[in-house]
Amino acid sequence: MIDDAHDLGELKVLENKARELKTRKVQQLGELVIATGADNLTADELAGALIVLAETTDAGKREAWAKRGTAWFQNKSRRSASTPDRDHGGAQTPPGGAQPASGGTGAT
Repeated sequence: MIDDAHDLGELKVLENKARELKTRKVQQLGELVIATGADNLTADELAGALIVLAETTDAGKREAWAKRGTAWFQNKSRRSASTPDRDHGGAQTPPGGAQPASGGTGAT
């Protein structure tokens, strides 16, 4: 009985942690959309572009998008570092995370 209560407590902690991680991911993705200027797109346009990105299997296109995203994050980091009074809690994502969905290369 005590083990069951302990297991339920651990499960609750894990569920809360998973919820927090999901909330943080959603917030970061929203911040990324805003930071890239993609918030000027309609929800339908943004969803369509993201679907094309997710469905694309062309390694060359994906690599080009990743390079563009990496350059964007590096440029953003340099601008933030040169402006110390700015908030640094922006939409930083780990390498390999979501890439900007801004127009341009190969979203066909």
